[in-house]
Amino acid sequence: MSTSFRVAVTGANGQLGRLVIETLARSLPPRAVVALVRDPAHLSAPFPEGVEVRQGDYERPETLDIALKDVDRLLLISSNALGARLAQHRNVIAAASRAGVERLAYTSVLRADTSSLGLAEEHRQTEALIRTSGLSYTLLRNGWYTENYAASIPAALAHGALLGSAGDGHISSASRQDYAEAAAQALIEDTGPQVVHELAGDLAYTLTEFAAEIARQAGKPVAYVHLPQAEFRSALVGAGLPSPVAELLSDSDAAAAKGALFDRSGQLSRLIGRPTTPFTATVAETLAAGG
Repeated sequence: MSTSFRVAVTGANGQLGRLVIETLARSLPPRAVVALVRDPAHLSAPFPEGVEVRQGDYERPETLDIALKDVDRLLLISSNALGARLAQHRNVIAAASRAGVERLAYTSVLRADTSSLGLAEEHRQTEALIRTSGLSYTLLRNGWYTENYAASIPAALAHGALLGSAGDGHISSASRQDYAEAAAQALIEDTGPQVVHELAGDLAYTLTEFAAEIARQAGKPVAYVHLPQAEFRSALVGAGLPSPVAELLSDSDAAAAKGALFDRSGQLSRLIGRPTTPFTATVAETLAAGG
C-alpha cells in the first residue's frame, strides 16, 4: 500500500499507544508511521519493523519540534499525569501548530462537553485549546475501557467481592483494542476541519453483572459490593493505589451510577466496521492471562 502522508502517535510506549501503532502499521506502510516516546532508549518492547521511533516528551517542547518534522497527522494520546495534563497537552498542540501538522486527533472522554466525570475537566480544557489552535482536528471521545474493571479481577477473586460505587449504573465499555482501531481509522480516513466521535461499547452492563460474569467464568463466588464514594476511595488507597488515581476511579464510578459511562449511539462499532468487544471476552482474556 502506498501513502502520501506520515502519521505520528504520542505516548506510543503506553498501552493504548502501542495498539494504535500496531494497527496503523497493518494499514499503512510501516515507514509512514512514527512512534513518539519519552525515552527511545527505554522501550517496553520493540515496535513493528519499519516504524520510526522519535523522542517526543510532553514536558520538553524542544523534543516535540524535532519529533513532528514532516508529520502530517498526529494522534495526541492524553497524558496520564493527572492535574498536569493541560500544560503537557498545550505543549504538543503548540508544537503541532509550529510544525504545520495537517490534522490533530485527541483522545478525550465520552461527551466531554457535558460529562459529570471529574476527569472530564482537563479534557474540556484541552478540547478548547485544540479548537482555537487553527488545526483541523478529530476529537476521539472515548468511553470507559473494559480493562479498567478487568484490572480488579484478581482482587475480586481473592476476596470474593468486586468493590465499586457505580450502583446499578450501566457502563458501555469497550476494549482498549477497539479504541485503538478507532483512533487509527480516524487518523487515516477523517476529513473536514472538525470531526467529533462519541465512542463507547455496543453492550452495557452493571457491575453486578460484571461480577457475576467473573464468578461464572472462574467458577468461584464473586459478588458486587456497592460502597459510598468516600468508602470506595479509601478502600482503593488501602489497596495501594495513589490517592489521585483512587479519587479518579471512585469519582468515575459515582458518575457511572448517574449514567456518565452509558451510551447507545453505536458510533464506535460503525467506525471500526465490526461489533465492539463484549466485556465477557475481556473477562475471559484476563482470566486466561492469570488474572
